[in-house]
Amino acid sequence: MSDSPSLSSLYPCGRLARRNFIHQIGGGFLGLALGGVWAEAGEIQDAIFGPHHVPKAKSVIFLFMCGGVSHIDTFDPKDNKWAGKLIDAIGFGDNLAEMKRPVIPCLRTFQRHGQSGIPVSDWFPHVGSVIDDIAVVRSMWCHEGNHFPAVVETQTGHRGRAFDHPTFGSWVSYALGSANRNLPTFVNLGRPSSPVQLTGGYLGASVAATPFQPGDTPIPNLYPPQGGSPAERERQMERLHRMNQQFRERHAENTDIQARAKAYELAARMQLSAPEAVDFSGEPAHVQALYGIDQKETEEFGRQLLLARRLAERGVRYIQICHAGGGNGAWDSHGDMKSHGPLCRATDKPIAGLIRDLKQRGMLDETLVVWTSEFGRTPWSQNTTGRDHNPKGYTSWLAGGGIRGGMVHGGTDEVGYKAVDSPHYYSDLHATILHQLGLDHRKMEVQSLARTFKLVEDGSPIREIIG
Repeated sequence: MSDSPSLSSLYPCGRLARRNFIHQIGGGFLGLALGGVWAEAGEIQDAIFGPHHVPKAKSVIFLFMCGGVSHIDTFDPKDNKWAGKLIDAIGFGDNLAEMKRPVIPCLRTFQRHGQSGIPVSDWFPHVGSVIDDIAVVRSMWCHEGNHFPAVVETQTGHRGRAFDHPTFGSWVSYALGSANRNLPTFVNLGRPSSPVQLTGGYLGASVAATPFQPGDTPIPNLYPPQGGSPAERERQMERLHRMNQQFRERHAENTDIQARAKAYELAARMQLSAPEAVDFSGEPAHVQALYGIDQKETEEFGRQLLLARRLAERGVRYIQICHAGGGNGAWDSHGDMKSHGPLCRATDKPIAGLIRDLKQRGMLDETLVVWTSEFGRTPWSQNTTGRDHNPKGYTSWLAGGGIRGGMVHGGTDEVGYKAVDSPHYYSDLHATILHQLGLDHRKMEVQSLARTFKLVEDGSPIREIIG
């Protein structure tokens, strides 16, 4: 890690020689609920890999639409002149034989928004209103065409059905450690499509996602017992700290015991801090309305995004929000593309509200918002009005955190099947996010099971969208 003043002022903790012992804690409450090791006045130094350069972003809000959003009907408009015509679909899925499929029309209308004039579907009018803050990447691709392996690939950077790779948020948590001693480094909101989206893998359970939720119980199984005043809880904390300190002094050579004691102290601190983070009572009505919390259709997702902003405000590094997860994910629209409609309406206003709120608070420059899915959808269907899975070309977009807004980068072919203009494998998205967090993906590797593992095996940041 550099010793330059700009970096040391942002990350005073340095590196950790003792970090490995926290991985020995294992799963369960300590693994799932803690989600990281906190730095206490430099006593625990938990930045493993970096930063390697001055970061543009302090936090990431990662919006994952579960099931595969149709780029053709949202952010990548195509001419309907191809509707009904047979097109070459060789290489679709595992099929290498010649195959022809008829293109189905897109029933959406696209309107140009903002000074940039970027066309956005009528399903996302609110996102269109903030398009000047967004970089739209229309040329993403991945290998896997089925949901579970595609989620593994796009979340861990590795193909196939391997379950031991850590998810992207765990890498960020492991690499940079915490910016808040009382909250996790990696938080998940919403139901994921797969447990892979929460795992710490071979990096250890301590960097796995912590499940948060709006409401009176922010973290399952962490709420303090009923009865007793906050003052009594503080006295208990002080007594616990003294007892643990005495124990550590007697057993200074046993780092596993030291780590376990600190982890329990941390859990107690979270009991006090987490409820405050999810308490919206101090949020003005107009701010809650900005997220659509005052409307039934947008209330649930709006609450999650407002909580994401509050967590980023409090130093949580990586907030992952899984929308419409479970099973294959509700965005999996094989039967009829109209099923996208309610999902777009539920997310459109809250997403635009998040970007506006971050901007008006001066937080957008240091908060990176990413919107994506595990793949896109094909120009054709399976004898219906829906669309099939398409890993060969789709759209992701980014806003804030040093990203150039109001631009489109890359593109798919005439019908939206393959990325042909500046194609970017999903690892490029990972490398871009890491770069904005001050991390060089080439320097991030770990030894596990007698092997060397990397998050980004082959990829690089998307330089064209970086400001």
